[in-house]
Amino acid sequence: QVQLTESGGGLVQPGGSLRLSCAASRSIVSINHMGWYRQAPGKERELVAVITSGGSMVYGDSVKGRFNISGDNTKNTVHLQMNSLKPEDTAVYYCNAAYGAVRSWGRGTQVTVSS
Repeated sequence: QVQLTESGGGLVQPGGSLRLSCAASRSIVSINHMGWYRQAPGKERELVAVITSGGSMVYGDSVKGRFNISGDNTKNTVHLQMNSLKPEDTAVYYCNAAYGAVRSWGRGTQVTVSS
């Protein structure tokens, strides 16, 4: 099973930007897909963005046009650039990777959008 290490969370004001990174312990060339989910207090975990092995990107409706996911195969890392952040983006963000039928999760990183 792959180990996923997230970084880049923190506190930001509304309208600001943050960049999350997720480093995998093995090559991501063979992944089915890899990306980010988030969970706010009292809510279910939801899709933020994923990138597939073919390079396709899928975004949750609430982040389309504001967030951008990208992959760096040389560093086994996926990045999530988050712009125009809103208070409702506040959540714990989890990295997820799927290798075949096996899905792995990171421990999560807190993102708080508040003035």
